Amino acid sequence: MDVILFPESNSLLIEQETTFYNDTETTLNSIFFHNWPNAFRDNKTPLAKRIVENYSKSFHFTTEKNRGKTSIYEMNIDGEIAIWTDFVQNPDILEVRLKKPLKPGETVTIETTYEVILPNDKFTRYGRDKERFNLRYWFLSPAIYEDSWKVYNHLDLDDLYVNFTDYDITFTAPKDYYLATDLDKFTVANPTNITYKLKGQKEQDVEIVLYKTGYYRTFFTNDLAVTSNLNGTILSDQLRTDILNRELSFLREYLGDFNQKHILINSVSYDKNPVYGFNQLPTFLTPFSDSFEWDIKMFKVLSQKYIEQLFLINKREDHWLSDALHTYLMIKYVERFYPEMKAVGDISKIWGVKSFKLAKIDFNEKYAFVNQFATRKNLDQALTTPIDSLSNFNRKLVNKYKAGLGLRYLEDYLGEEIIYEAIKNYADDFRNKKLISEVFSNYLKTDKDLKWFFGDYVETNKKIDYTIKRIEKTEDSIHVTIKNKRNIAPPVKLYGISDKEIKFEEWIEGIDSITTVTIPRNGFDRITLNYEGHLPENNLRNNWKNVKPKLFNKPVQMRFLMDIEDPNYNQLFYIPTFGYNFYDGIILGLAFTNKTIINKNFEYKISPSYGFKSNDLSGSYSVLYQYLPENKKVDRFAVGVGGSNFNYAPDLRYNSFSASTSVTFRRKNLRDVANRAMSASFISIDKEFDPEQLEHPETNKYNVFSLGYGYSRPGIITDLRYSANLQFADKFSKFSATARFRKLTNTNTQFDVRWYGGVFLRNDTATDYFSFALDRPTDYLFQYEYLGRSEDTGFFSQQVIINEGGFKSMLEVPFANQWLTTVNMSVGIWRWAEVYGDVGLVKNRGMNPYFAYDSGVRFNFVQDILEVYFPFYSNLGWEIAQPRYAEKIRFVLVIRPKSIYNFIRRGFY
Repeated sequence: MDVILFPESNSLLIEQETTFYNDTETTLNSIFFHNWPNAFRDNKTPLAKRIVENYSKSFHFTTEKNRGKTSIYEMNIDGEIAIWTDFVQNPDILEVRLKKPLKPGETVTIETTYEVILPNDKFTRYGRDKERFNLRYWFLSPAIYEDSWKVYNHLDLDDLYVNFTDYDITFTAPKDYYLATDLDKFTVANPTNITYKLKGQKEQDVEIVLYKTGYYRTFFTNDLAVTSNLNGTILSDQLRTDILNRELSFLREYLGDFNQKHILINSVSYDKNPVYGFNQLPTFLTPFSDSFEWDIKMFKVLSQKYIEQLFLINKREDHWLSDALHTYLMIKYVERFYPEMKAVGDISKIWGVKSFKLAKIDFNEKYAFVNQFATRKNLDQALTTPIDSLSNFNRKLVNKYKAGLGLRYLEDYLGEEIIYEAIKNYADDFRNKKLISEVFSNYLKTDKDLKWFFGDYVETNKKIDYTIKRIEKTEDSIHVTIKNKRNIAPPVKLYGISDKEIKFEEWIEGIDSITTVTIPRNGFDRITLNYEGHLPENNLRNNWKNVKPKLFNKPVQMRFLMDIEDPNYNQLFYIPTFGYNFYDGIILGLAFTNKTIINKNFEYKISPSYGFKSNDLSGSYSVLYQYLPENKKVDRFAVGVGGSNFNYAPDLRYNSFSASTSVTFRRKNLRDVANRAMSASFISIDKEFDPEQLEHPETNKYNVFSLGYGYSRPGIITDLRYSANLQFADKFSKFSATARFRKLTNTNTQFDVRWYGGVFLRNDTATDYFSFALDRPTDYLFQYEYLGRSEDTGFFSQQVIINEGGFKSMLEVPFANQWLTTVNMSVGIWRWAEVYGDVGLVKNRGMNPYFAYDSGVRFNFVQDILEVYFPFYSNLGWEIAQPRYAEKIRFVLVIRPKSIYNFIRRGFY
């Protein structure tokens, strides 16, 4: 290639000559290229759609100057004009039709002149910024033929599948640009520009960085030169060189020599796949030493690049073994050089923190923790799942961790030497060849049956869970009954423990249901399964029994604030709580719960509290049991009870009790954002009598049974939700349905429409307390986050819950005791400013339907969490010109942490 960089137009002019050798047994009539720069052409490409799936609208609505594209000016095959085709639906794939068939063993030369417009790097971190050009996937790359052409869309997965290739590149840039690359580099300068001669043999992806300023240093190790801009300026060059020598020596020990003499470690590669735990805290709070942090960051990127350059990896289809090798080597590196390092670093030494389980786990235990977090939520996917079908959570973390934990467990089961030899021999045999995960089993020199690993563990997301059902003692033996609670049967190690010291261990194999084993009685305190935690089990809490009977099998442990799960204790956490409502004032309390960071099947929470304004005790409680079936149409069954006691008006309290069950259906895949659920609930309310309501006792004590169904597809561009609810009570029964559609147009204008309809099937009530509300639901089930639910005037009366009628103006007919139907609409006008309009019909007994309408301006700061409404015109006339207009302004404010958390995590899992 001859390449010229034009910084003013952010473009590359490229003259490319590709010599393609047909090393297949098939005669080829076309050659396909990956034209990944063209994936940035518009907002309809597969890449653009993928970015939207990840809950980012940055590329969808960006301006043309921030996009990129490829313009092909000329293409010749062996000197004759060629015909090429790019595809409307796949503009990042290019087909070149050959003049004559290319037989096995023959070559063809394709000459191409084209221009690449480089995109802004804010979309994939590759492209251009103010100071640099990070070039990756920047030229036409020949695809690989394996029975068929292996062509893939650019989806920002860093998984271009390109063969080992020889490169000869002349790259010309303005004189004030420096160039960093993996290739061998020779420099020729003249007064106006600088030309770099770049060469490489058996390279795959070619990454180039052109920069004016930036910290790129080259470290000359014993084996190769490493150029990097990873942060670490506080460390001396000699120390970093020593660290690199150690890292490379370690990698060479397992994988053999690196293929090249030079390697580029770009901070972009690290930023896209960081060491989680390092990047969650600001720099001034980092709990790790500078040398450790730089070492692990560098090792993560270096080992990844080492593996990718060693093998030809089709990451899109077969990635689990390369993930396993990478994570396993990370584990072994820390195990060897930092065996005492804790997951939270020096934070583990702080008084008040060091007693927590989180502070005690080793750095390498975080892999099992993250894997267990996913399995407990049914968020895990099989290791063989194609990478473009993985959720972001699994692609970046869980599947990599599970794969590495699997190799680590095989090491424990088979012996370290067998795994070491298998990796080393596999690397030797497949150097510069395609990595094939399924043949790795042939390199494990053992007579033991490993079908459980290469079958269930790798190919499914089956959970592992063993338990000790009972133990029976004799004079000299202990009979241990072990149950396999799942349908995967890996070997499990049984331990005899005395004073936290391992006195006995034995592998138990082939437990597909239940088995009893006999071990010598040797003064053990307890019998434990998987004591060292090397088997990635879904549940570790049921793995042991005391040899001597005790009142509790596990001691009770009380902890201030939430911790991670400690399987050796029955944990009880007491956590400060904070709340507010107008009647209780500031509410401080203490929640007692068994809930940890990882989900449990059975969870409870008791939260006594005190209201400083009411000077009353208050609180809530809940008990929940949930069951998550594996690979079923149902994702989650849940049943629970709960209740609360607070003030609902000045000096008036309520008690609520609820019993509910719900069924959440499984999504088509974990990248699908659609959710479906059915629920049934019984709610009992007992309120203190309001003297003004004594003639209507129906509003003070009542029971309601509800059936509900809900569907949501909360996309960032298109959002669709609908639900239905049926309620039965002593004096009424009613049915309601809601549908909401939100759309962002191509001009980034939001259009939002909501329909609501409700009808009483029976209504024998004497008040509007249970009626459909036009603008402010009474919330007789006490389910909404009202700050002042009984207020008719004042600031808190202006809080609006967008439910039932969804109106924002307070009109003359606020309730419907027969039926109600409304439509709420809003259209964006500038950023978060929108105009809204509501229309509806309100029908009360003995009266004609009341036609209601209102309109105004909506400030939609955070959808459904923070919104403000300014009414302009309604049935009341021009409200903006009426007295006390400030009292007509309405707001949405949700301070529930779970709602905010769900908003933040969108697109990750």
